[in-house]
Amino acid sequence: MPDPEPGAGGALTIVPVTGVGEVRAGDDLAAALAAALGLVPAPGRPGQAGLRDGDVLVVTQKVVSKAEGRVVPVDADDRAGIAELIERESVRVLRRRGDLLITETPHGFVCANAGVDLSNVEEGTAALLPVDPDRSARRLREALEHRYGVTAGIIVSDTFGRPWRQGVTDVAIGSAGVAAVVDLRGTTDANGRELVATEVCVADELAAAAELVMGKARRIPAAVVRGVDPAWLRPSSVAAEVVRETAEDLFR
Repeated sequence: MPDPEPGAGGALTIVPVTGVGEVRAGDDLAAALAAALGLVPAPGRPGQAGLRDGDVLVVTQKVVSKAEGRVVPVDADDRAGIAELIERESVRVLRRRGDLLITETPHGFVCANAGVDLSNVEEGTAALLPVDPDRSARRLREALEHRYGVTAGIIVSDTFGRPWRQGVTDVAIGSAGVAAVVDLRGTTDANGRELVATEVCVADELAAAAELVMGKARRIPAAVVRGVDPAWLRPSSVAAEVVRETAEDLFR
């Protein structure tokens, strides 16, 4: 059965999650987010505060990686060392231009420098992508549900460039409890013609929308998206739904 059309649920509200503070290796990220959202352990919570059933919580890769210990020491001036680190985080290098490498990661992502990032981390360190971003999203979702009684979708987001287009945007690298791709094949367009190829990556759209309130330098690591169509709230996986298989990719 086709999924409902994106936007069919009406208006969306996007609220930044402030007050999370610095996250370090081993920190309980779910607890930090819950505190910032005003949640208290179920069943004694007075309402659902800043996160409600049916909301989608978008969390940046950077804080997920920090909590999971995916931060490593680097010398920012050691270009050869950084290149070696990038290659260790890649399954293959697709393009090189100076210090920029376009690589494929073990997750199947094709991105700049395997997602290795020196921004918004302590000097002398770099953040790596989570080992399994879908699993990271599931763990956050389960912790929020079991401890605080709130059933929400989770998206782990990161900033990617796009081929043939200037500028960067946030995309989903992990998801749980909210559709990654909405399949409109078999539905009809405004003129009654059947759609035969339309699949919408709503996880990427939600990640990009959330980034508008989080920004790149505001120390806001998460945002709540409210008003998502309830039909989208289902088991999901970026790895299974979004990452295009190599055999279907015209450019690899």
